[in-house]
Amino acid sequence: MSRSLKKGPYIDPRLLEKIGKVRKGDKVIIKTWARASSIAPEMIGFTFGVHNGKEHIPVYITEDMVGHKLGEFASSTKFQRHGGRMQKEIEAGAEQKEVAKTEAVIKPADNPVK
Repeated sequence: MSRSLKKGPYIDPRLLEKIGKVRKGDKVIIKTWARASSIAPEMIGFTFGVHNGKEHIPVYITEDMVGHKLGEFASSTKFQRHGGRMQKEIEAGAEQKEVAKTEAVIKPADNPVK
């Protein structure tokens, strides 16, 4: 659910202080742990280091990000892949197709046309 319009968007006050201290042209990464903080128009052009639980992920703020949360742009989970026998068979089939394509490209190059 979205936040009440009566309350307005949540923007971390400490984050606003950090933005006020940095000039727009500086290439400084502003570190933050406030993943729940909404992106305001004042943040456009800055780079934030959003913490994902392990490290700070650099996120450059653009116009189309306004209204979203900072945490949306720094994933906190790592997708490895779906496992199982079926997945392995699919990957093996894709690998065989890739090898067949490369062989098809290499063979005509070996036999010059007379």
